[in-house]
Amino acid sequence: MSVVQVALTQTPWTGDKESMIALHEGYARQAAAEGAQIIGFQELFYGPYFGITQDPKYYAYAESVPGPTVDRLASLAKELGIVMVLPVYEEEAPGILYNTAAVVDADGSYLGKYRKHHLPHLPKFWEKFYFRPGNLGYPVFDTAVGKVGVNICYDRHFPEGWRVLGLHGAEIVFNPNASAPGISTKLWEIEQPAAAIANGYFVATNNRVGAETNEYGEDAVAFYGSSYVVGPDGNHVGDVASSTEAGVIVREVDLDQIRAVRERWQFYRDRRPDAYGPITAP
Repeated sequence: MSVVQVALTQTPWTGDKESMIALHEGYARQAAAEGAQIIGFQELFYGPYFGITQDPKYYAYAESVPGPTVDRLASLAKELGIVMVLPVYEEEAPGILYNTAAVVDADGSYLGKYRKHHLPHLPKFWEKFYFRPGNLGYPVFDTAVGKVGVNICYDRHFPEGWRVLGLHGAEIVFNPNASAPGISTKLWEIEQPAAAIANGYFVATNNRVGAETNEYGEDAVAFYGSSYVVGPDGNHVGDVASSTEAGVIVREVDLDQIRAVRERWQFYRDRRPDAYGPITAP
């Protein structure tokens, strides 16, 4: 398959888990009706972005992967014939929790999961309170639409993960986020296109949008949306999504572009792993 229709969601917290899941089911149906063959939901899609505070009550949002939410969405994936990237809060065992994305194929089969490696720990992004660092490497999943990888939010600031996904054969890398305005805004504009160029693949990156005042009141972060898809040449595929409005976008990518760009820019041929030892030094 060369031409693939890629969908991304961006939305604020509805106020409860069930309505948040139902909202995303609606987005999946809308995307499929518009021709989407794969859809990626935003980071920790069925809850608020609870990293704003350090409160153990949010541990209750964690569940097994696969588990009830992944199974429920897998049934919908099979019904719609669409691949899904599902960022959820994972409980491996009591007290062992991860920021995870499950990948489900278009026939509803569970393909595996990625666990976020890099965890921020600073005001309103207290992720080390909620998660252990990922320990499953950088898997690439062989889906009905091609080879798909995942890099979650803060991971995007570290170029090594992007490269490993490329070396593992990724064609599309999904990068779900909960990013707030400030110093990250400029990085949002340049990091994912730079990663797509350096590694010769498509990046589909989405972000929450709006302030979750229904959960955090005046302490809420105003997420800026602006979800987009970028090609291996660094150019956006279609428009960037709204910075204020919730919704789903669908963008058409041509995976044949990967070969064309890689034959023009021979970064994989010319890389020098023998010279990169200091990268892995503690």
